[in-house]
Amino acid sequence: MTNRNAIKNCTSLEEKALEAASAFDIYIDGGIRKGILQKSDMESPHQTEIPLPPDPGDKPVENEAHLSTVPIHVVTHASQLPAEFLQPSHERQLVIGFDCEGVDLCRQGTLCIMQLAFADAIYLVDAIEGGEALVKACKPALESSYITKVIHDCKRDSEALYFQFGIKLHNVWDTQIAYSLIKEQEGLKRAPDDYISFVGLLADPQFCGVSYVEKEEVRILLRQDPKFWTYRPLSELMVRAAADDVRFLLFIYHKMVEKLNERSLWYLAVRGALYCRCFCISDSNFADWPSLPPLPDNLIADKNNAPEEEILSVLDVPRGKMGCVIGRRGANILAIKESCSAEIFFGGDKGPPDMVFIIGAVKQVKKAEAMIRGRMLQIY
Repeated sequence: MTNRNAIKNCTSLEEKALEAASAFDIYIDGGIRKGILQKSDMESPHQTEIPLPPDPGDKPVENEAHLSTVPIHVVTHASQLPAEFLQPSHERQLVIGFDCEGVDLCRQGTLCIMQLAFADAIYLVDAIEGGEALVKACKPALESSYITKVIHDCKRDSEALYFQFGIKLHNVWDTQIAYSLIKEQEGLKRAPDDYISFVGLLADPQFCGVSYVEKEEVRILLRQDPKFWTYRPLSELMVRAAADDVRFLLFIYHKMVEKLNERSLWYLAVRGALYCRCFCISDSNFADWPSLPPLPDNLIADKNNAPEEEILSVLDVPRGKMGCVIGRRGANILAIKESCSAEIFFGGDKGPPDMVFIIGAVKQVKKAEAMIRGRMLQIY
């Protein structure tokens, strides 16, 4: 799978990105600490630094983030992964950072790496070298309710895992959803399609305050060569870029948990489950997926302010009618989104084509369905 010419052509960009990665600013709670990777760390291709949440009872240290140097393990066999991950149990419940890298990641794309961030190490599960057997060894953990997977926007990762490996991603804690819920608690209404990017989330001093400038260098490489993640052996930049996408997730998780009330935590669990299903439509119509999280008793008891049931609806759009739904420059679908408190997604270039996915409270989803069907009937 190695393409040394392609890697060689990217050398100058890799060197530039590594130079940017060797120093980074961390701003947390209004403070700043300059983190410089030491020479010994730069010489080791399998180390990185992660910010740690303070231990309960610790006196806060103003203007400084606690950093811990941890190893990065490139995994090609399941035996290299922690036993508590491979064999989930009620007695050893885990919270891990999670992400996937690949080529055009979706149902047809190639899953190349799964990143797992623990408090003491980061594991890069190499799906190219380890193959299907390695990825399927992770299936119990990825489907387990005993392991919380902290991820930013799980939809395409879930789609790739489901269609390529038969894995139903479960018990995710999606930081993109969590961010929106925190803003809702603060009384801010999110504009349609105004979803926080991972880079934007990292830059927010409420949650991490990291200037992730080297991410753009990787994006340039991916535009130049979409097969970037398939090349082996993994280069220094590939290892760092993969680790960077998960090494802050546990810190962000702890910062966000402090801000979310019980009502929002329930919405987060339900929407995370619906996001995982979103692009995974099949003949089973989600019958083989785990049940959605139940509403806690104390929220049910609050009859005047009980949360509404949320659902995922999938609408088939007749061939040639998608343009009527979207409208010129997206005007039709924007008007529908502004009229309904529901999230509306399209498969786009990655597919699935000719389908609209709607997530939200039952009444709002039904309203969106009716408006979309009305657009399908219009003749121009």
